[in-house]
Amino acid sequence: MDLKELLGEELYNQVKEKAGDEHKIAIVSDGSYIPKDKFDQVNQEKNDYKKQVSDRDKQLDDLKTKATGNEDLQAQIQQLQDDNKKIKDDYEAKIQKQTFDYTLKDALQANKVRNPKAVQALLDTESIKLDGDKLLGLDDQLKNIKESDPYLFQEEQQEPPKPSFTTGNHQKQQGNGEPSSLGEALAQKFAQKQ
Repeated sequence: MDLKELLGEELYNQVKEKAGDEHKIAIVSDGSYIPKDKFDQVNQEKNDYKKQVSDRDKQLDDLKTKATGNEDLQAQIQQLQDDNKKIKDDYEAKIQKQTFDYTLKDALQANKVRNPKAVQALLDTESIKLDGDKLLGLDDQLKNIKESDPYLFQEEQQEPPKPSFTTGNHQKQQGNGEPSSLGEALAQKFAQKQ
């Protein structure tokens, strides 16, 4: 739900007009909002590290071709290449795990889970695979958990029916001797006294 839906069109426009364009308007209470400048900074750092690793790999390859014939130097270069490859693999695994965790968290929030950590503990995360932006195998597990532990999920709140009001201008059927309005009842009562 964004702020516009929460406040309504008219109030949202008033708030936006009052705040001006230099202020950002966002609901950040759910923790999923990351300011764009922080995201850009972290993304830039990641790209810089990737570039540094590829530059080092290139330098090691160049050094290896220049150091032909020197076995000790060749062994050191090979060790450095192996270390770089291990660091790169560890980094990629860490990024993959973070992506999986964020996607899982978003999927749990989309399924209206009350306590994501508790539900995540019940999941067999080894059998869930990340395919792009989709988690394969998650839906079946969530369905089973909903059946066994429904209290972990927010209930679908149905909108209560709107009360229907009537104007009170109901006409009673004539002929049964009862007055159809207060005025007629008073008139009958007054006529009986005379």
